[in-house]
Amino acid sequence: MRSNMHIIIRLEIEKAKANIGQIATLIHANDADLVAIDVKKETPEKTIRDITIKVNDEPGQLKVIKALNDSDGVYVKHISDRTFLVHLGGKIDIKPKLDLKNREQLSHVYTPEVARVCNAINANPLLAYNLTIKSNSVAVVSDGTAVLGLGEISPEAAMPVMEGKAMLFKRFADINAYPICLDTTDKDEIIRTIKAISPGFGGINLEDIGSPQCFEIEETLKQELDIPVFHDDQHGTAIVVLAGILNALKLTKKSLKDCKIVVCGVGAAGIAITKMLIAAGAENIIGVDKEGSITRDHQYDNKMWEWYANHTNPEKVDASLSEAMTNADIFIGVSRGDILKEEDLKNMAKDPIVFALANPIPEISPDIARDHVRVMATGRSDYPNQVNNLLCFPGIFRGALDARASSINEQMKVAAAEAIAATIGSDELSGDYIIPGVFNEKVVERVREAVVQAAVDSGVSRKI
Repeated sequence: MRSNMHIIIRLEIEKAKANIGQIATLIHANDADLVAIDVKKETPEKTIRDITIKVNDEPGQLKVIKALNDSDGVYVKHISDRTFLVHLGGKIDIKPKLDLKNREQLSHVYTPEVARVCNAINANPLLAYNLTIKSNSVAVVSDGTAVLGLGEISPEAAMPVMEGKAMLFKRFADINAYPICLDTTDKDEIIRTIKAISPGFGGINLEDIGSPQCFEIEETLKQELDIPVFHDDQHGTAIVVLAGILNALKLTKKSLKDCKIVVCGVGAAGIAITKMLIAAGAENIIGVDKEGSITRDHQYDNKMWEWYANHTNPEKVDASLSEAMTNADIFIGVSRGDILKEEDLKNMAKDPIVFALANPIPEISPDIARDHVRVMATGRSDYPNQVNNLLCFPGIFRGALDARASSINEQMKVAAAEAIAATIGSDELSGDYIIPGVFNEKVVERVREAVVQAAVDSGVSRKI
């Protein structure tokens, strides 16, 4: 639920039965505020007006609308709010870089002169990076199976999210991103489709694709394409989590290598976070799902859990979440709300670090955890230390594109995390400030620089 929603309601009012003063009184009586009135049409018998009201939440909106509908002589014709208004006609656009004004210009950008450029690229495909939009374009691809907190929805319904992602690419990294929602959930068809459209893009951002398909799709595409493929729901979250952990460890003066880490939720995000932590030097990670801890003493049908069992939990701890939390230095939750208890925090090691990232309800409320932890992070914007993928994907793709990287590897991801962490100076660090805000102007450029260097050092850069 949101607070202070502004709603625009178009009313048709029969003048003999109602007037705007009565309507204003009705709105106030139903716990809403009348913000503005605009006359759209006027006749001797009727008036059509757009009224803007402020309500606390969606139930408040419904309450006002019902009261208006129940009023004699008042007809609700249309309802919209600011969120819907900014989506009208879509949120992104395409604009040419050259304003065509004459036939000569047209001959250069299209027939006949464009054929010379086509022949040059045909002879040397890498010239596409110089002579087309490829060097600054990313496909944002989804099948709509795991959208935000909505789960599986239609590809059309997923478009507003993908358009929003494309906006963020442009705003924060000046990357042209294209929302592509596929009308299929077949893994092999998704792979074939992305491969077929890949020549026009410098990178592929997989978005809101459900587990376990997301692992197989990404892994296959990484092997078969020569451009970066990045599932942001996994790796974007993991990179920002690592950035926050690195800064939290500076405050607690602990080593990642020596920390006992509990990861609750062994899905796409939990597995990606674990891989990032291992790449950064963590050695003692216990993954916990609803059945308890993942251990190599058990066999799992899920092959990603098999990988997890073989790469974590070195002491083969077979435990519930509460049992696993004993003497843990770090808790990272990517599961569901309110599953961590206050007593669990009391049983952690000194100066515990808690990342409760379930949305909208964290694994434990920061209000409960505050007195028991040294550092607390969530996925919410109304608490300090929000883990937000926006801190990662613009900069990491900007760096990968600028390096003309063939992939985004672990070195580049760790470099991105370290760069995000480094945007906060040691003199600025505090328990409430270990992760920079999404509008911190230093983040994208520092991540870009670090990723370009890591791409060069690891041999995946093709920059000429």
